[in-house]
Amino acid sequence: HVQLVESGGGLVQPGGSLRLSCAASRFTYRKYGMNWVRQAPGKGVERIATINSDGSFTDYAGSVKGRFTISRDNTKDTLYLEMNSLKTEDTAVYYCATVDGHTARGQGTQVTVS
Repeated sequence: HVQLVESGGGLVQPGGSLRLSCAASRFTYRKYGMNWVRQAPGKGVERIATINSDGSFTDYAGSVKGRFTISRDNTKDTLYLEMNSLKTEDTAVYYCATVDGHTARGQGTQVTVS
């Protein structure tokens, strides 16, 4: 079955940086727009970044715009999220998922800013 596996989360101090990766397998990754979403403790799911299938278009939530960068490498079937100037409110479980909402979603990686 289709698979997305996130990695790169961890504990970082405020103002620090992290780079998340999302490795895709068992589906035609390059044909899909992709989202990064997150869920903070006690809160709902927030879409934070979107990229289209060829990487020519990106969009960000206001909460991360200017600090986070979404990118993809379709030769490696991998999605990335570069996170800079991290804040305590960025603490959440981060997931990658296909834009259509049902093809694939990863299990998440914890990011803690403290």
